[in-house]
Amino acid sequence: MLLAVNFIKKEILKDVNFNNIKEDRFKTGRVSITLFTPLKNETASKNAIVPFILSKSCRNYPNLQSLHKKLDELYGASINADVSKLGEVQVLTISASFLDDKYSLDNETISDKVIDLFCQMIFDPLLENGTFPEDTVEQEKRQLIETIESEFNDKRIYAKNRCEELMCKNEKFGINRFGTIEQVKKLTSKEIFTAWQELLSTAKIELTLLGSADATSAIEIFEQAFHKVQRYRTASCRTEIIREAGNVKEYVDEMELSQSKLVMGFRTAVAANDDMVVPMRVAVALFGTTPYSKLFLNVREKYSLCYYCSARYDRNKGIMLVQSGVENKNITKAKDEILNQLEDIKLGNFTQDDIDSIKRNMSNGLRTVSDYLSSIENFYLSQTFDNTKYTIDELIDKINSVSKEQIIDAAKSITLDTVYILKGKDENQMEVNS
Repeated sequence: MLLAVNFIKKEILKDVNFNNIKEDRFKTGRVSITLFTPLKNETASKNAIVPFILSKSCRNYPNLQSLHKKLDELYGASINADVSKLGEVQVLTISASFLDDKYSLDNETISDKVIDLFCQMIFDPLLENGTFPEDTVEQEKRQLIETIESEFNDKRIYAKNRCEELMCKNEKFGINRFGTIEQVKKLTSKEIFTAWQELLSTAKIELTLLGSADATSAIEIFEQAFHKVQRYRTASCRTEIIREAGNVKEYVDEMELSQSKLVMGFRTAVAANDDMVVPMRVAVALFGTTPYSKLFLNVREKYSLCYYCSARYDRNKGIMLVQSGVENKNITKAKDEILNQLEDIKLGNFTQDDIDSIKRNMSNGLRTVSDYLSSIENFYLSQTFDNTKYTIDELIDKINSVSKEQIIDAAKSITLDTVYILKGKDENQMEVNS
């Protein structure tokens, strides 16, 4: 199935790889560049803004109007940028979607023209006085600040980020992938320009072409583009794994909000390349990632202690977060019941039917990966990052082979590290007045 026969990988330069995933089921193709670089306080913001600046123009198409006109000529191709993190690695992505060559008029090779434009935007950006234009920089700074503010305004996201920050305050994982508003405000055109140069020279880079397009000319275009790039020693993209929790830390913030947020951070002692990573994924799914999980069926449905309650496992960092929305009066009860449900798994208080339901849900979710080019790409990149090469079918087989004993063993390694409570002031006030 995925990552099996129709896959080509070629190293263009040291730690610069070209990947071609042949897939002819879609009407569109996709090309992307993904840069992996260490997540650091001093570089997070300047790195984060780079893909957004590059995706808006280039020397030959110096503004959005001229760029969009060119994209329209290419059958409505589109350019997107994204920033994420995998463990303690900042991930910067620029991607282009385009009509598959077989649907073009007069057998036009759209993919080559899009990839050529794509390379122009990455390697030949619009410059003024040897750096990025001030007006472009200021516009992207404003948009990045708005993005950071939107995460603050979404209290579910804010609480999750705050728990990670407090739990991992002495670890790189606690750094926001966008940096901070204060850092963004201070950025200069010259700093961002230097960051772009350093990223091309030091980041681990994955180039990916998905669709039915012939990879031969794409490789030639990328090789020519990288010919002018001087590669230095690739920056180390390692993530520190802390396998045991210390004394449980609890933090409380108060804000004007109607629904309080309870986030609990756990160390799992299991990370991406460990033998127990698949059993841990099943254990966490049984605990809280599906509608058949203990958190959903018991904490939310049976006991009505929260509006939502779910667990998320970050295998790159080896931590698990439980997120819930609760009334103030139920915070302690919800926290205790979440721990009770985890303890139930450690004691083996679940049935084979429970296991089968969880495995079916996980397997069905994995099968949907092949429904979209972007999810195929993400699946591949996560495999590359983990240095694993499972097909979807192979991963499903591994999930289905997990035993009850392995689930129990995985759960036993999960220990509570941090509790973060974002308490609603107005709800508290209502309790006082009642």
